[in-house]
Amino acid sequence: MELKKNMGTVDRTIRLVVAAIIAILIFTGNLSGLAAIILGILAVVFVITSLISTCPLYLPFGLSSRRS
Repeated sequence: MELKKNMGTVDRTIRLVVAAIIAILIFTGNLSGLAAIILGILAVVFVITSLISTCPLYLPFGLSSRRS
């Protein structure tokens, strides 16, 4: 089963930038503990969804940031 691509370039870029900022904060020690774990997981999800151009949370609502 192939997921329908529903993320546009701007959406994907924003997610990758946010993931990079989170990674920098974690690796520099400015973010630690439970917050680092939760945001680290979120960053990984952002990277994965950006790479596959699909956000599973958009699907049930029929949302898309991709141009038709």
